[in-house]
Amino acid sequence: MIRYNNDYNHGMHPEILKVLTEDNNNAYGGYCKDEWCEEAETTIKNVVGDKNANVHFLVAGTQTNFIVLSAMLRHPFNSVISVDSGHIVVHESGAVENTGHKVETVPGVDGKLSASQVDEFMRNCNNSPTYEHITHPKAVYISYPTEFGTIYSLAELEALREVCDKYDLYLYVDGARLGYGLAASNCDLTIKDIHRLSDAFYIGGTKCGNFIGEAVVIKSTEVNEDFRNYMKMNGALLAKGWLIGLQYSVQFRDGLYFDITEAAVRKADRIQEAFEEAGFTPFIKGTTNQLFYALPKTAMDSLSREFIFEFDHWVDDNHGLVRFCTSWATTDEETEALIKAVKSL
Repeated sequence: MIRYNNDYNHGMHPEILKVLTEDNNNAYGGYCKDEWCEEAETTIKNVVGDKNANVHFLVAGTQTNFIVLSAMLRHPFNSVISVDSGHIVVHESGAVENTGHKVETVPGVDGKLSASQVDEFMRNCNNSPTYEHITHPKAVYISYPTEFGTIYSLAELEALREVCDKYDLYLYVDGARLGYGLAASNCDLTIKDIHRLSDAFYIGGTKCGNFIGEAVVIKSTEVNEDFRNYMKMNGALLAKGWLIGLQYSVQFRDGLYFDITEAAVRKADRIQEAFEEAGFTPFIKGTTNQLFYALPKTAMDSLSREFIFEFDHWVDDNHGLVRFCTSWATTDEETEALIKAVKSL
């Protein structure tokens, strides 16, 4: 069976494993105070174009999201604005709410949040006759790419930055699949733009070639204040933090991170072309490594003989919404196998 159900079902990129094996007998300081984390931090600062950026290494995406938002939402009545399909809403078991902060949701369009929606939400909040009875948003959460594999344009991100400045809101970008988003054919921004326009974002590693690990990049001085205390309090200050630093050092030395995520997106592009040639229209037109289709049950049954893919829900009595997800580890042979199977439907 060939797995297309997610992008984190393999171990780590062979180059990372090679360096880790060679380095296994060395000893390092704890809690990300080591040579590997220092190298990774310096490299990431160069990549985002900001020597004053603050870089922290955490283990997983959910952990990263609720800790960053905890640092942003300083008052108990502060909340965060997200689209209704946001990862923190639908896929984290209420982790943010478990910190005591509400996630305020608005309807997404293809998984995206618009600046006009944030503006309307904040106007209604600030003009509410029951102002003291409601939560007060202090942050805006988006993911790049979104849960549906769509991406924000530079203009959309700039508009979000503008409205966040208007209402004194932090802008936080969940970058679990950042590399795949930057490799999209319609991407018109860079990692430097994401850093410039956000108060904090993270460079996803778990889904992009690392064994574990996410790298949080914080521009805001206020958000970075006591951030390591937030990490420690929530069990996220890893004693063997050098394991994560090593992975990012390898990933960013020669552009490996961007090379392997781009390769995954190009494979997804080819698979999408095969679906379209076979007469299937995307449920949502994504341009990253996630492909969504409402397939007839017969097609789902046929493909499930060779492939594992993610089922979301039944769209009607005969069609199910499914996701095919390529990754840094997807091979050319696996890609050709799926293309052949789709063309035979």
